[in-house]
Amino acid sequence: MERTETLPTPSVAGSGPAADAPAGPGPFTEAPAGHRPPPRPTRDRPRLTRPAVAALLLGTALLYLWGLGASGWANAYYSAAAQAGSESWTAFFYGSSDAANSITVDKTPASLWLMALSVRLFGLSSWSILVPQALLGVATVGVLYATVRRWHGPAAGLVAGTVLALTPVATLMFRFNNPDALLVLLLTAAAYATVRALETASTRWITLVGVLVGFGFLTKMLQAFLVVPVFAGVYLVAAPTGFWRRIRQLLLAGLGLVAAAGWWVAIVELVPAEARPYIGGSQTDSVLELTLGYNGLGRLTGDEVGSVGPRGGGPFSAQTGLLRMFDTEVGGQISWLLPAALILLVAGLVLAGRAARTDRTRAGLLLWGGWLLVTGAVFSLMDGIFHAYYTVALAPAVGALVGIGVTLLWRHRAGAPVPPASPTATATATASRWRGWCATGALAVAVAVTAWWSWTLLGRSPDWSPWLRTVVPVAGVAGTLLVLVAGRLPRRLTPLVLAVATVTALAGPAAYAAQTAATPHAGSIPSAGPAVQVGFGGGPGRMRADMPPGGGEFPGFPGRRTGQGGQPDGRSGPGGVPFPGFPGGGQAPGGGQAPGGGQAPGDAFGGAAPGAPTGGNVTRGGGMGGLLNATEPSAGLRALLEADSDDYTWVAATVGSNNASGYQLATGEPVMAIGGFNGSDPSPTLAEFQRYVADGEIHWFLGGGGFRANGGSNASAEIAAWVAENFASQTVDGTTVYDLSSGRQG
Repeated sequence: MERTETLPTPSVAGSGPAADAPAGPGPFTEAPAGHRPPPRPTRDRPRLTRPAVAALLLGTALLYLWGLGASGWANAYYSAAAQAGSESWTAFFYGSSDAANSITVDKTPASLWLMALSVRLFGLSSWSILVPQALLGVATVGVLYATVRRWHGPAAGLVAGTVLALTPVATLMFRFNNPDALLVLLLTAAAYATVRALETASTRWITLVGVLVGFGFLTKMLQAFLVVPVFAGVYLVAAPTGFWRRIRQLLLAGLGLVAAAGWWVAIVELVPAEARPYIGGSQTDSVLELTLGYNGLGRLTGDEVGSVGPRGGGPFSAQTGLLRMFDTEVGGQISWLLPAALILLVAGLVLAGRAARTDRTRAGLLLWGGWLLVTGAVFSLMDGIFHAYYTVALAPAVGALVGIGVTLLWRHRAGAPVPPASPTATATATASRWRGWCATGALAVAVAVTAWWSWTLLGRSPDWSPWLRTVVPVAGVAGTLLVLVAGRLPRRLTPLVLAVATVTALAGPAAYAAQTAATPHAGSIPSAGPAVQVGFGGGPGRMRADMPPGGGEFPGFPGRRTGQGGQPDGRSGPGGVPFPGFPGGGQAPGGGQAPGGGQAPGDAFGGAAPGAPTGGNVTRGGGMGGLLNATEPSAGLRALLEADSDDYTWVAATVGSNNASGYQLATGEPVMAIGGFNGSDPSPTLAEFQRYVADGEIHWFLGGGGFRANGGSNASAEIAAWVAENFASQTVDGTTVYDLSSGRQG
């Protein structure tokens, strides 16, 4: 039996059962804090709560599932790995890019496991890959609701879940197949386990926190650990047991984290290299190097060997600095309610005042506020590769802080009933009035700032729904005034106040979320919402599908223009680093985008959306030499690759994972991705590739694709040059191919 320490009942300063009691029945009813066993507020008004929760989850499912198949393969890099895992258990375990296990993706494979199992069960299709992601989103909204509701009431949980569901970047990523969807669910579940652990100082629950974060590592490596100091710190401060017992429990949670994250790493490191695929993204075939380097400290410092783009900027990063979350590239993804969340966090902590150490209101604010501030600070200041969609990891914290803050301040607003008479009635009444005015003022400021910031964000897309930019500030003015006088209005007008404030807060992000759901997204760098113009923060604007295919400046490289499909003109990549291929730069043999290549909505760097019609006679190349988007082969090229495919381990090889993924998804056959994602990994080396060719394991070499920067291996360029020098070429529907089965041509 677990021993817990007897401590004073936690409460908000100056509150307690009487002061915490709501002002009569209403949508913002919250149960008293600090009681064990924990309150179950949903039992108070189940006739209202249960239908509301059902509507929230069904509405989220509709938003995330509607028209999902239009995005085709979405991120073909991960779709090809899911296809490989559905055919080979070895590829499934390691997260290989192809079923013949030449190289893995540059992440740990947990998110691929769900997609691969779905493909095994239902066959390869856009729906079998993307539906699991959407269901992860619905589950995340449900878990966030349950977590916030447990301490702060059903209304707070509903607000939190709604904010999360309508955050544009959440709508994007829960309709996409990047690892972020599973990561966010695991971290939200870890927050729930932390809440349960804090209630009774439970060893089992705090250990489960470590296990869930450990599986988060198996999803997206070190990003999962950003919440660890927050969860541990809150438990150390607020758990209702002795200090040294808290320390021992946290050490056990740490062991759970290491075990959950380390078993896969240990297996990969112990298995001989020749018995497993190469670890993509590393230069030494090591998952530890990948963890600590390219996907670890390198993301913070910008020293990422083998990465693409210059340090601290370019098309693969946004402008660094404390305001990065509000700049042109990132602001419309996540920041709609970010100012309000910060205001409500500060106001809530002020109201908590000198509450007991174990006070749940303060613990909840510290939990979600710490998540938001720590993760947001790292995203803002990291100098390596950063993409705007990473900010989906902030969405649960923003939703929780808005839900908790709004309901807490509403209960304490000016005009709410004061505690009954007592020997200290005068002091209590004075403190209650002070809290009331603070709460009312903070709510009004939150509404006003949200309206202003939504108006600003909408102004970055002036040609998109301009009427909304009028509605939001008008609703904001009305909402601010109504909140200021809400405590003196008749109760029957409360729904009006809440409705106007809701329109102010959610009209902008909801419209962005709807636009995101209605737009197909493909490629490696998706973005939510309509196209935006360069503006706040001084950072580069997003390169979007509506940029003219024949021009436009390459973001992050002033003066460098984009050619057809967003590919940089000339024979070198960013910073003058050559594309793999012939010595001196240029694309791999036969490279170049075929005529007719177009852009799909949401495809930021050129290339057609996977699954889009090609007319049967044109191969559509991926943008930037196939670096960020999958190549879609024509019917003629597919037929060529599929012929005699059973006689070869790989039907083809090509530079870069996205090039390879397009051919692999089209044919269903393994295609070797030379050099991994960026073409900069030493996999295979020239000697290894020559041996594969001599053994008759590769049929075709396909030209085009990939470039490297910031160091890395030159193996892909050496291989491409060797092929061009020793094998005859032919052109099939705009793509140069080399028949490696024909023998060396002297």
